Amino acid sequence: MREWRQRRRLTQLELAAVADISARHLCFLETGRAKPSRDMLLRLAEHLQVPLRERNSLLNAGGFSNMLSERPFADPAFDVVRKAINAVLVGHEPFPAFAVDRHWTLVASNGGFRPFLGDIDPALLQPPVNVLRLTLNPRGLANRLANYQQWHTHVLDKLRGQIRASADPVLIDLLHELQSYPLPGGRVDHAGSPAYEDWHKLVVPFQLKTEMGILSFFSTTTIFGTPIDITVSEIALESFYPADTATVDALRKVAASNKPHEPDSMR
Repeated sequence: MREWRQRRRLTQLELAAVADISARHLCFLETGRAKPSRDMLLRLAEHLQVPLRERNSLLNAGGFSNMLSERPFADPAFDVVRKAINAVLVGHEPFPAFAVDRHWTLVASNGGFRPFLGDIDPALLQPPVNVLRLTLNPRGLANRLANYQQWHTHVLDKLRGQIRASADPVLIDLLHELQSYPLPGGRVDHAGSPAYEDWHKLVVPFQLKTEMGILSFFSTTTIFGTPIDITVSEIALESFYPADTATVDALRKVAASNKPHEPDSMR
């Protein structure tokens, strides 16, 4: 409990105030001089924004059994969740969208980026596919990102934020790996969209060099609002939107030449 409080940069007094308990009682809980109730642990976990995955560990440390379930994504119980994800992915076509787990491993995709992947190392496309590794690896898309340095900074900042929130060792290792990649040689970031000057102040663009020119996107992230299963709580949908008419035209042209398909399932 103390580790999570310190990770959130809260004093005992500050946490006690928002949790509506005395600082003395909180001190006793952290030092083991008092035994917390199950409800108290869950209340403190909520105020500390402890990820669902770690709340079971907190309960176990307090002598209680797990409260939250965790099933493989392929479990039949997730049929309704998978259908919801597929509906979002299909509904977003012809624009790219995909779902990832907490480690940025691809769960499902509508294939929107597939026609633009180009000549990359096939090993990076073998499941399990990590989308951050695929994007920033020199054998992946790194050499074709028109704004590599800007996107690289954005990705690493987002990853550091996840690590601060979760302390996940797999994400820590992934961050170290991404940081070790060499900067693509001779790169000068530039704007590929005529409207870039109008919208780059609002969002960080994803700009990919393709045979059809530079495609420019901005993205949104969607998560399930009220999960009570650990696996569901860690799924995020990344949806990409075209930032200019040239990108819209390119996506629609490619979509018109391809047959409709079901979203790619990676699990």
